[in-house]
Amino acid sequence: MTENPGPHETAATAQRLNDAIKRLRARLRTESGQHATGLSATQLGVLANVVREGPVTAARLAAAEHVSAQAIAQSLAVLKAAGLVHSRPDPNDGRKKLMSADPSATELIDKLLAGRAAFLARAIDRVVAADERPDMDRAIDLLQRLADADVNEGPL
Repeated sequence: MTENPGPHETAATAQRLNDAIKRLRARLRTESGQHATGLSATQLGVLANVVREGPVTAARLAAAEHVSAQAIAQSLAVLKAAGLVHSRPDPNDGRKKLMSADPSATELIDKLLAGRAAFLARAIDRVVAADERPDMDRAIDLLQRLADADVNEGPL
């Protein structure tokens, strides 16, 4: 029977995971050409949400990105100035604006996502042995569970 790890071991594992995720995200940004866009990761995240969810309100974007309305407004201002998003009055509530992606924004997001996927596919083919593929699938499942975790629930 395996004992549960202590708090120190869990903290060390959490730090290793955080470091690995940061390194992988940085590598994905580089490999996809994200740096060449001149947009920040936050701005590209907002843009991807507009592409995926649009037309969408700024309030919904703020909730999806887990940021303040002010932060969304700043990102949207940059994206509007670049011609990547457009706004129009919400037909159901004239006080609100609906954000929609320009076709060039959809092309940009598709290109970035394809670049990330292509890098990951090459990296997996190069460094993950065939007998490690089931481990990779389990790791992905664990990462998805961590992403969905509600740590505010009661004790485990």
